[in-house]
Amino acid sequence: MAHLRPYTAEDRDVVVALSLRAWEPVFASMRRVLAGSGVYEAFYPDWRRAQAEAVARACTELEAWVAEVDGRIAGFVALHSLDETTGEIHMVAVDPESQRHGVGRALTEHATTRLRARGSTVAMVETGGDPGHAPARALYEDCGYTPLPSVRYFRTL
Repeated sequence: MAHLRPYTAEDRDVVVALSLRAWEPVFASMRRVLAGSGVYEAFYPDWRRAQAEAVARACTELEAWVAEVDGRIAGFVALHSLDETTGEIHMVAVDPESQRHGVGRALTEHATTRLRARGSTVAMVETGGDPGHAPARALYEDCGYTPLPSVRYFRTL
């Protein structure tokens, strides 16, 4: 069972490292989906550096929580209010060693509860439509989130 606690600055390196491990297959999937378009290379010339910075920034600037399993950080979530009615789960990642053990669910449900406590009447989480994001989509739907299909088109210039 995961124990959730607020993120602290001392958690930074562990949280960044686990997020990079968790998202490696996601970025590989996006590379395959966008192959030949030049879009992946334009967006993610160094995805690890960009994600490390984004995770550190989110955990510092937003409300962030970590999940511990057996005294080890197994995942994190960062959330915030978009406006008076809508809250967002901005980022969530679970170390691959801890995936499929309820950590992602615990983080998602905790973030949803925190958003409700902040006064949000709607919570949202956004993820990709590529195969690498399929486990995230399944988790969010299983936690009661309703998908709203959207299509974004990109091309390099």
